[in-house]
Amino acid sequence: MDKKKVAVPLVCHGHSRPVVDLFYSPITPDGFFLISASKDSHPMLRNGETADWIGTFEGHKGAVWSSCLDNNALRAASASADFSAKLWDALTGDVLHSFEHKHIVRACAFSEDTKRLLTGGFEKILRVFDLNRLDAPPTEVDKSPGSVRTLTWLHSDQTILSSCADIGGVRLWDVRSGKIVQTLETKSPVTSAEVSQDGRYITTADGSTVKFWDANHFGLVKSYEMPCNIESASLEPKSGEKFVAGGEDMWVRVFDFFTGEEIGCNKGHHGPVHCVRFSPTGESYASGSEDGTIRIWQTTPNQEENEKRVKHGVDEVAKKIEGFHINNKEAKTSEKP
Repeated sequence: MDKKKVAVPLVCHGHSRPVVDLFYSPITPDGFFLISASKDSHPMLRNGETADWIGTFEGHKGAVWSSCLDNNALRAASASADFSAKLWDALTGDVLHSFEHKHIVRACAFSEDTKRLLTGGFEKILRVFDLNRLDAPPTEVDKSPGSVRTLTWLHSDQTILSSCADIGGVRLWDVRSGKIVQTLETKSPVTSAEVSQDGRYITTADGSTVKFWDANHFGLVKSYEMPCNIESASLEPKSGEKFVAGGEDMWVRVFDFFTGEEIGCNKGHHGPVHCVRFSPTGESYASGSEDGTIRIWQTTPNQEENEKRVKHGVDEVAKKIEGFHINNKEAKTSEKP
């Protein structure tokens, strides 16, 4: 990487424990948003473009392992070690409903039509909750072979994709039958699974390998060995020509999708990188770490533009989100390292 083009990230403080999951909303009429899950039990919502803090969701009593936003970024969901998944109003920060479980909930995902919420965790059961009937019992998908680590929807909500914390492979479930229809084989447990924005690829990270699968025929398209154990990987959503990966060596690396060649290496985190995600515009990507920070990296580094954004305080944005239960102690601006 050209040393003259060193990326200067926006550094987002606020979490007091490791950041373990990141999720970008699609682009909405109000822009796009980033929600983060942390072991500090308080998911945080940020402006996805400026990284400005908007609000903190208060209510969980244990580590939050996963968080997500619906397609309009009007509702949020979170999965926690307090044996619950919660549905939130993303405009006010209010809890709309708490879905009680019998063990740690590790993953959650809104359906594409935003009418259902999928959860999974240590119980080894995939549950689908009807968000139009919050008190109705969930539909239970057939028992997972292991503790659920990741979940996502595929094929216009006809298929569920899941991975386990203790065994390798990605399982594809038919929603109607509730049965596993196919398994994408991996040597190690899959710690990250992402469906590309255009629906063409499934990106997975297992051990020190990043793999790309055809999301329709499920064949293996690309498989690249990484320099270290990788916990998360994300494909650039617009051109699909590059991907980012982060893991135990604390660096966020950029690779060429077609060749696997490393084309960038971003240093700055002070602990293992647990999650990386591209923004929906493809112009930036976020990384979350054991060090408790989120860093937003520009796809094409532009230090002058970054510095302008860094000076943009949180107060202006926070005031626009009328009614959000803002905890002033949590309010942190984005700043340079």
